Amino acid sequence: MPTNGTTAPPDVPRGLAGVVVTDTGLGDVRGREGFYHYRQYSAVELARGRTFEDVWHLMFHGELPDAAARDAFTAETAALRRLPAEVEEVLPALAGAGGPGGPLAGLRTALSLLGARLGFRPLYDIGADRRRADALAACAAVPTLLTALHRLGRGQRPVAPREDLPHAANYLYMLTGSEPDPRSARAVERYLISTVDHGFNASTFTARVIASTGADLAACLTGAIGALSGPLHGGAPSRALDTLDAIGTPERIDPWIRERVLAGDRIMGFGHPVYRTEDPRSRMLREIAEEFGGPRVAFATEVERRVEALLAELKPGRELHTNVEFYAGVVMELSGLPREMFTPTFCVARVVGWSANILEQAEDSKIIRPAARYTGPPAPQPVPPA
Repeated sequence: MPTNGTTAPPDVPRGLAGVVVTDTGLGDVRGREGFYHYRQYSAVELARGRTFEDVWHLMFHGELPDAAARDAFTAETAALRRLPAEVEEVLPALAGAGGPGGPLAGLRTALSLLGARLGFRPLYDIGADRRRADALAACAAVPTLLTALHRLGRGQRPVAPREDLPHAANYLYMLTGSEPDPRSARAVERYLISTVDHGFNASTFTARVIASTGADLAACLTGAIGALSGPLHGGAPSRALDTLDAIGTPERIDPWIRERVLAGDRIMGFGHPVYRTEDPRSRMLREIAEEFGGPRVAFATEVERRVEALLAELKPGRELHTNVEFYAGVVMELSGLPREMFTPTFCVARVVGWSANILEQAEDSKIIRPAARYTGPPAPQPVPPA
């Protein structure tokens, strides 16, 4: 049915699956190949060989830094980690009010306050340099906010950031109060790099829609965090570990999986809306898990093997493999992260990708305003008397 009296909207798939809504120079996900990239580089290869600061620089500036540029960028971002006193003062109240949403719920309010305190102005009213400065400040502060909210929620004092530690190591330090061992810090860093960006997922698209209105950067990020908080988007890593716990022992794998699949239940950590082959992030995270080794990893790999075999048997013709959440939970657990911080840790990475998308979207002054097809009762109808 026409929506404007002259033209009918085109038919589109549910959820806008596969619909191209804009151009981007930030990266792409090629689901049939099992490949995704940040700008011109394989995201997985970046995770294997570069630092988080390198990839952050790449997303914001379009190029990987040389050693001098890396040092300068690392120093610039590290200096932005500390919070204004006015923001620190409200964190205990936010931590206490977080409820089931935990630190991620508190982050929405904290980021709004941070933006107000730092004077974030509408993207429409400022130039590229100020937009970048706002984005750097927000991305640098998110780990500090999340770790403080987590610790306060557990009755612990926040740990102040250190400027001498890399981004990932500093995040773990603020979370635990102890400087992390190099293996754990590097494992988390590789996870963070692998989840910086991933096409026009729900939270990234949300950030870009808000950016298209010309709103300030904190408003864009707050909307993205709201989208990420949904269990169908960012909440699956801990649920994938819950699956391992529920199965418990190797002899329970087959009956447990058969029962769930035949009941039509989703197996958390398996399947992806884009990939039709193995998720390349899962493949890399499996490698990291195997570097740790131990019974937890051996059990996870056996569950993966049996689930894929049973899904092939019970759902023939469908390509269902592990996605990023399955081994992400294992890696984060082995690195010392509590489960309630799995999704917030994802946010530590994705805020950089969101911000890069916001900066790109801010260059286009056209507001995103799609149409909807009306399917209610025919209109107009007489309004009945009161």
